[in-house]
Amino acid sequence: MNLPPRKPEILAPAGDMTCLQAALDAGAGAVYLGLGAFNMRARSSANFSAEELPEASRRCREAGARLYLTLNSILFEGELAGVERTVRDTRRFVDAFIVSDLAAMRICRECGAAFHVSTQMSCSNSVAAAALREMGASRVVLARECTLAEVAEIVRKSGIEVETFVHGAQCVAVSGRCFLSHHAYGKSANRGECRQPCRREFLVTAVDRYGRPGAVDAGRDSPPEFSVGPHTVMSAKDLCSLPFVDKLAEAGIASFKIEGRARNPEYVRATTLAYRRAVDAVYDGSFGAALAEELQRDVSRVFHREFSSGLFHGRPGADQFTDKEDSASAVVKRHVGIVADYFVKAGIAQVQVQDAALRTGDTIQIHGASTGVVELKVPPLRRDDLEIASAGRGEWATFPCPRVRRGDKVFKLDER
Repeated sequence: MNLPPRKPEILAPAGDMTCLQAALDAGAGAVYLGLGAFNMRARSSANFSAEELPEASRRCREAGARLYLTLNSILFEGELAGVERTVRDTRRFVDAFIVSDLAAMRICRECGAAFHVSTQMSCSNSVAAAALREMGASRVVLARECTLAEVAEIVRKSGIEVETFVHGAQCVAVSGRCFLSHHAYGKSANRGECRQPCRREFLVTAVDRYGRPGAVDAGRDSPPEFSVGPHTVMSAKDLCSLPFVDKLAEAGIASFKIEGRARNPEYVRATTLAYRRAVDAVYDGSFGAALAEELQRDVSRVFHREFSSGLFHGRPGADQFTDKEDSASAVVKRHVGIVADYFVKAGIAQVQVQDAALRTGDTIQIHGASTGVVELKVPPLRRDDLEIASAGRGEWATFPCPRVRRGDKVFKLDER
């Protein structure tokens, strides 16, 4: 196998500080986030505040990771001054901006800020990638419609770093440029406001010859309705590249991007860990089908739709749409309570149970902005000097635990 000398960067999403810490602890080489405006998750709560950005930057730099800020939505005339202020105010905290609008590219150049071109620009060939390099881009995130062979050719010919998505949700539209949400709800996917109507079940309702809903058959009080099946006819399967991550590395891709700024901390932790292990194994010669299957089982334990290989192996791709509307995760997460205290010298956590009971032998996760995600199997529980088998709602228990913080949330993981 002819591998590039530098390992691909594992680029993880972060919707909040807990996710960011989970990504860094799991071995991410870079993290990308948004500030609540001008990005493709603007509607979501998965954004940082301007006040949090310096701390996020500090954590990334201490971990030796890079930080990228998303400014990749469509930009209107009255927003350009705001984009320029954002770039000038934040450039010292970030390593590059992820942009899709020519105006944002020009603003970055004038401010002396590095920028990557988002997949929203639908760059799908080497000439376009080279043109973006000439315009000042240091990296291009290719359109997800590119096959693996095309990606390798673009890397070889364009002379610019190439990033591709390797895992997570896929939009039914070309490179995510969809107008369905705007048509249905007045909320534009291209402005970070997507309501994801494509993920829902659809009904076909009979209308009269003028296009009006109404009874069209004698004896009916309402028009007939037919459920479209499979019921998620526009909901694409999630991408999972773990079975062929060695081929992606061999293609010369500089950055492996994990989708999911709106997903939870355990998703960030599990997917980042899996791709970190996969890439390291590719480079030390231990990657194979058995490890790929193990890692795919690991990422199957967190939120996901059915998996596919995306369009890397051909367009339009066979079996690209999921039959299931809900998560296919093998694990259900249940809220237990909070960390009431942590005794640093003893390494003991005290948990106040608020919901699901806590029992010895449970697999739990503890989430926090400073903690990230800590997962463990619960050792014998104690209350004062007594060993107890479980703690129910309103009760507390202590147990040995890696470093966590007061106020962290505690969850139990149950197999489906």
